Amino acid sequence: MDTKRSLFFCLYLLAAQSISVETSPNLLNLMKYLEQPIGRSLFSRVSPRHIHHLEQMLFNASFCGHNLTLQTNSIQSLIFKLDCDFSGLSLSSATLANVPQAWAPHAMQFPAELTKGACVTSRPAELRLICIYFFRAHLFQDDNNSSLLNNYVLGAQLDHRPVNNLQKPINVSFWHNQSLEGYTVTCVFWKEGASEHSWGAWSPEGCHTEQPSPSQVLCRCNHLTYFAVLMQLSGDPVPAELQVPLEYISLVGCSISIVASLLTMLLYAHSRKQSNSITRIHMNLHGSVLLLNVSFLLSSQMALPTVPKSVCMVLAATLHYALLSCLTWMAIEGCNLYLLLGRVYNVYIHRYLLKLCVLGWGFPALLVLLLLVIKSSVYGPCVISFSSSQDNGTGFQNVSMCWVRSRIVHSVLVMGYGGLTSLFNLVVLAWALWILCRLQTQEKALRPWAYRDTIMVLGLTVLLGTTWTLAFFSFSVFLLPQLFLFTIFNSLYGFFLFLWFCSHRCYLDAEAKAEMEAVSSSQMTH
Repeated sequence: MDTKRSLFFCLYLLAAQSISVETSPNLLNLMKYLEQPIGRSLFSRVSPRHIHHLEQMLFNASFCGHNLTLQTNSIQSLIFKLDCDFSGLSLSSATLANVPQAWAPHAMQFPAELTKGACVTSRPAELRLICIYFFRAHLFQDDNNSSLLNNYVLGAQLDHRPVNNLQKPINVSFWHNQSLEGYTVTCVFWKEGASEHSWGAWSPEGCHTEQPSPSQVLCRCNHLTYFAVLMQLSGDPVPAELQVPLEYISLVGCSISIVASLLTMLLYAHSRKQSNSITRIHMNLHGSVLLLNVSFLLSSQMALPTVPKSVCMVLAATLHYALLSCLTWMAIEGCNLYLLLGRVYNVYIHRYLLKLCVLGWGFPALLVLLLLVIKSSVYGPCVISFSSSQDNGTGFQNVSMCWVRSRIVHSVLVMGYGGLTSLFNLVVLAWALWILCRLQTQEKALRPWAYRDTIMVLGLTVLLGTTWTLAFFSFSVFLLPQLFLFTIFNSLYGFFLFLWFCSHRCYLDAEAKAEMEAVSSSQMTH
């Protein structure tokens, strides 16, 4: 009687596609522990070990039939028995049993190639495919506290075997209840051991992102692991067709600026005896621009997977330091211009240049070192997405560079710092133009002043770095023109400074020549 009852019970559960086994209480208890928030569960603090334990228990579970489904409030575990004649498998939340309506739709599609690697050397009688769906992402928090679409993490493993480099990808679909326009979405997988402070980090390697519809994200990945979709607020998407032209403009412009900055510093070294504090400030600005261009050109090359992560982190910190230093020296140029034109002419401050160097080079170094001490993971490989038109929708092409990975740091110490510097220099530029206009109205002959004033205005605009304000117009119809103007002007910034230096030297030489001619003529008269 007991045997018949057990057989009936097993057949009943098989029909319901949710099988109870001897290990299921332990599995359910572990799943319930894992779904608790950080701080309330001991297991959630050591999530790698317990997630691996959950995987092991699923692989070893014994049950009737070909599949098993276990679920709690925010975790769902699926087990499938496969063989070498596997022809593919499609899973969808619409067809899975007992899926709460509150869960957003999701799906996974496995190709027939999935079991090919396991069946090459031998033909095992049974292969197990486990799928673990986490509908809360607290166990997969990276150092950047990245935002995930729906907070969903969908994972799959095959019989303790690594599955990589599939010819036909695994398709993982995520749906959202609203349109994803205005967001940059990137398909990623959890790379265990890729972070110093967390048990892993999100990586886009081996995954391609597509958007068949405004509310759906399709991830095509060539390996098995835990998948999710990173979400970032963005302006209008940048077409992938512009990626190559922008990279070419940046490469050419930065290379020209590097040569121009080196040439300027050589000319300055040649005529160093004739220099003053103003020229020395210009040279410090050239030095920061030179460092910025060199580190920028290297940043994309050092973000490759073959390069050690520590190298990319150091280069990202150097690039951030160079940018902060460049912005600081632009602000120093504006402050120096204000002192020269407004407050005290021929101003003297004890060790003026030394104090400016401490500010221009030391203050950015202090900020970067402080970040490295507090949380060095803010620097490293950073993914930039370009939208690309596909036959079935819109996808994304990812470009990596060594840069600031934290959105908070980027907002405060890049956009905020740059915004304050640009605002200050714009005010100084407007004030300097007002001074020039007032002086011009006091002159009787206006025409001789016109050409010189035009050159002066252009020179001050370059010197104060006001073209960096274009970064704040990356929205709506301004996006594409802003991208090209910003890339052209700021990649050639060192070259423009070189032209300013040459014109300034020519002006000083002309004044010196005029003074010498005046002195010689007066001597001849006497």
